[in-house]
Amino acid sequence: MNKAILIGRLTRDPELRYTSSNRAVCQFTVAIDRPFTNQASGQREADFINVVAWDKTGENVGKYMTKGRLIAVEGRIQTRNYENNEGRRVYVTEVVANNVQFLESRNAQTMNNNSINSMPEPPIEKTPYDFANGSEKNETEQTMDTENDPFASFGEQIEISDNDLPF
Repeated sequence: MNKAILIGRLTRDPELRYTSSNRAVCQFTVAIDRPFTNQASGQREADFINVVAWDKTGENVGKYMTKGRLIAVEGRIQTRNYENNEGRRVYVTEVVANNVQFLESRNAQTMNNNSINSMPEPPIEKTPYDFANGSEKNETEQTMDTENDPFASFGEQIEISDNDLPF
């Protein structure tokens, strides 16, 4: 089985070209942070993976993606070789993309300098609800219930015997 899944950021704008038979081919590089830091320097390292996308997938990447955008790539690893201008054999390993997902909007790219952890939590909306009567409670009822029993709004009390417990 030969399957690769990558999630990372583009290191430069994708290069979209067309073959002589008018097939779209797009080449780009994805930077993927390693999940650990370098022991010597304490810095986080990254891998830079070359990717090739063909036809409509390649056209979409070339048209809509730019340097720094977060992207997911699903494909297969391929090795190939060719002879360069100096007559030397050059070996290339790359991922041939079958599926590419854009993981953030263009507006989110401007925010990618901020870490996700520094973003504020969304507010949690609490709707006081009386499960026993099927209606919303007023503030006085809610305050009284939470003072006495924080789980009072969950309905009837359930009796559990020691025989019902698995331990």
